[in-house]
Amino acid sequence: MFDNLSDKLQRVFKNLRGEGKLSAENMEAALREIRMALLEADVHFKVVKQLIENIKVKAVGEEVLGALSPSQQVIKIVHEELIKILGSHESKLRYANDPPSVFLIVGLQGSGKTTSTGKLARWLSKNGHRPMVVSVDVYRPAAREQLKVVARDVGQPIYEGVPGETAPLDLARSARREATNTGRDVLLVDTAGRLHIDDDLMVELQQLKDQLNPVEILFVADAMTGQDAVKSADEFHKRLGITGVILTKMDGDARGGGALSIRHVTGQPLKFVGVGEKLDALEPFHPDRAANRILGMGDILSFIEKAEQAIDKKSAVEMQRKLMENDFSLEDFRNQLKQLRKLGPLESLLGMMPNVGVLKQLKDVKVDEKEINRVVAIIDSMTPRERDNHMIINGSRRRRIARGSGTSVQDVNQLLKQYAEARKMMKTFSGGFMGKKLGKMKLPGGFPFGNLPS
Repeated sequence: MFDNLSDKLQRVFKNLRGEGKLSAENMEAALREIRMALLEADVHFKVVKQLIENIKVKAVGEEVLGALSPSQQVIKIVHEELIKILGSHESKLRYANDPPSVFLIVGLQGSGKTTSTGKLARWLSKNGHRPMVVSVDVYRPAAREQLKVVARDVGQPIYEGVPGETAPLDLARSARREATNTGRDVLLVDTAGRLHIDDDLMVELQQLKDQLNPVEILFVADAMTGQDAVKSADEFHKRLGITGVILTKMDGDARGGGALSIRHVTGQPLKFVGVGEKLDALEPFHPDRAANRILGMGDILSFIEKAEQAIDKKSAVEMQRKLMENDFSLEDFRNQLKQLRKLGPLESLLGMMPNVGVLKQLKDVKVDEKEINRVVAIIDSMTPRERDNHMIINGSRRRRIARGSGTSVQDVNQLLKQYAEARKMMKTFSGGFMGKKLGKMKLPGGFPFGNLPS
């Protein structure tokens, strides 16, 4: 997410730091590079023009040009202007005073409406709501069946209709009645899409809007389509009046131009982003955190929130004690790997780290998820006594563990070697030299990330 743009802006700021003092000339050069970086990231040209003008007004002045750290001041200005373009603050969902609140989920075919409907239902249920979903897409083969599967996977109820009930308006009306009767406070209506915008689609959506009076009309857009997503969002807004956008496949979009353009072009906020295929991979969009990531500052707040949701606090405190006392076993390590997996794809987590100091190297680390599975399988094949004391694992035990885990003796040997290295590393930390040693440490190769780049 934003990787290409972040890298290019980092180079611009690095060049500014090398200048010592800013002049109007090198500021103009920096603005040209920022403009090119934004355009290459597929940011809408109107957004680029506005952003550059705003930065120039603030940056090309005596206060900045005479500053002791002018490059830091420019970064601060760019940060502030990015937040403004992205929306200034998180745009939260609205709810009706008289439930159920109806959310109309709209968008073009293939944008991810049905999956996003399920993800949003799951998110709502995790945040104190009781949602119900319904599909009124009676045209696409198996569309309603697809939502039924998604609803089952996220553990949320779906209104399937009664025999003979096939008209979108009838399904929506009955679903709202069912939601009211069963005490559901939010009804998510997954609508039909087309490969392109046409009058028939818009007439149907307008009829649904008139009948249901939704508090949210959420347009689902595929981030990978870049400016096509922005154009479609704008057209839907002009004809239907959307209240917000869900941008899917953000984890696969290294440019990020759609996210930076949608609010400025449509005037409507980006409310959620899809960051993976799993049904828990939907996150509220925070403009300030996105700006931080674009400028290489990381997204520690999102990382902490993920950790708080997924990791047992009591276990975490106990693990911290064991680490500091160099008393963690292979059992502890396996449990920590399993907890870490709950946070989502590890490369995504590494992308939340600030792009500074030793952490700067983390963005280039390639995580081998299969290696993590292999490590867990090997430890699962050990007896409780072996997990507690790795020193007793001799040759015959290693062969048995390899057979039980479907791996080789070499894999078992490698894991035990890496575990021993990690214990030595923690012994150094617990010996009081953490501050001096941290900048020099490298993760043991393959444990499970591979060596950091030098």
